[in-house]
Amino acid sequence: MSDSSSRQLLHIVIGGELSKVDPKLVEFKDLKKIDFVGAFPNYQEARAAWKAAAQSTVDNAHMRYFVIHAHRLLDPGADGDDHRH
Repeated sequence: MSDSSSRQLLHIVIGGELSKVDPKLVEFKDLKKIDFVGAFPNYQEARAAWKAAAQSTVDNAHMRYFVIHAHRLLDPGADGDDHRH
C-alpha cells in the first residue's frame, strides 16, 4: 500500500465459466477451473484486476469475473468502504 495509514481491506478477484442452465444464476460450470486472479489490499486495485481479467475474456459470454469483498466476510461488523458491488 502506498499510504501506511490506509487500512487494508481485503478483496479477492475470481472468475470462471458460468453454468448455461440459467444465465441469471451465479453457478460455475466447473469449480476446478475457477480462475483465482488474486487478493488485493483495496477495492481500487481489485477493480483494476477484475477489469483486465473480464476484458481478456470478452469473447466468451459465459465467462464472468467477480470482486469479493473478503474484509466483509472476515469482519461483518466493520464496513470500511462504500462500494455496493
